[in-house]
Amino acid sequence: MKLVLHIASMLLVLSASASAQQPEPVPAFPGQTDAPPPATESRYSVEVIADGLSTPWAIAFLPDGNFLVTERNGRLRTVTSDGEVSDPIEGVPPVKVVAAQSLHDIVLDPEFEDNRLIYLTYFAPPEGEDAREWPVAHYYEEVWERSLPERRVMELGSERVTRARLSEDLRKLENVDVLIEGRVERRIVFADDGTMFVTGADAFRFYDSDLDGVERTFEDNPDVRRNFTGRVIRINPDGTIPVDNPWLDRATVSRETFAHGFKDPEGAAIHPETGELWLVDHGPQGGDEINIVRGGRDYGWPDVSYGVQYDARQADGRTNVPVGHGETSRPDVEEPIYYWVPSIAPSGMAFYTGDLMPEWRGNLFVGAMAGRHLVRLVLDGERVVAEERLLEELDDRIREVRQGPDGALYVLGTYALIRIGPADQN
Repeated sequence: MKLVLHIASMLLVLSASASAQQPEPVPAFPGQTDAPPPATESRYSVEVIADGLSTPWAIAFLPDGNFLVTERNGRLRTVTSDGEVSDPIEGVPPVKVVAAQSLHDIVLDPEFEDNRLIYLTYFAPPEGEDAREWPVAHYYEEVWERSLPERRVMELGSERVTRARLSEDLRKLENVDVLIEGRVERRIVFADDGTMFVTGADAFRFYDSDLDGVERTFEDNPDVRRNFTGRVIRINPDGTIPVDNPWLDRATVSRETFAHGFKDPEGAAIHPETGELWLVDHGPQGGDEINIVRGGRDYGWPDVSYGVQYDARQADGRTNVPVGHGETSRPDVEEPIYYWVPSIAPSGMAFYTGDLMPEWRGNLFVGAMAGRHLVRLVLDGERVVAEERLLEELDDRIREVRQGPDGALYVLGTYALIRIGPADQN
């Protein structure tokens, strides 16, 4: 049964118990953080379409009105508009679930109605290993504490981008084809020119790095960061490399790389007016960022960050340990247009372009997992001028946000698919 709640959003101050680094970093320009609330708070309705999902990660909207939803456990399901959740769709490739690695994004091909193609990102187990969930320590402590040569020969699994055909009856995937393998398995975004951007998290296990940053820089060998920090890659829908990718003239940089220097870019979207890729990067302890991603540019990690390393990871009890040399800004590093300290743990991202809620048109929305709310950002060009926290009354980790064909926003909580519509909607 559908549940509809009519509420007015309220801007609340983060609890004093939230972990905040001290002192707070100095922004590079006014308005780069801590934007004020908008003049008028939002009014909207919340409708739970379906609950009982298992840590869902991403949504795609089928032409028939159904939803495709990925789950962390490696399952893909359909959900009807009435909230009926299907059995797992057959043919999904094996997924290894460990730490932040699992089955992630799902995106329909722009020509889906003709070709029924979908794209998935996920972490695949190594050959001979069954698909299953592993304890967090298997991916972090058991790797992080080993030497670099040991890390580089460990067969942990591989990040993949895969294309497949969804059967007409929505029950199975066919013609599964791995497009690219290695270090990208977060978000997929189609650019206006038909190419695909895919984001990937920092591959700390492949270079001389700690889990959440280092106390040095990589100025002696910048290609280490270009290849192994969090990246955005750019490929064609068949997995081939566009001939105008920015690093093709440098043989020591992976040819699919578009931009680098991210930590964990879990949300991405194309700006509806400029066509540029915007990205939200999940920082370490503090320092979550929104960036405009441009080809060949450096976004700092792990040399430059508005965050600090995790206190819990410091065996000697230190706190607020700097990332790199402690720089928050540097002339050769792209400046984020906005950041959060303390961390909100951002995930999905969407620009609102619909007519259903015209007061939100042009706004940017970001899911906050640790923050347990949906962020609404009011923009003036490339600057954030207001920030509002929505859905705080649900007290749920908001993983995903996307605009649906009906002009509503759809979000994923820990177990639920939720629709956000006008306040006067019954």
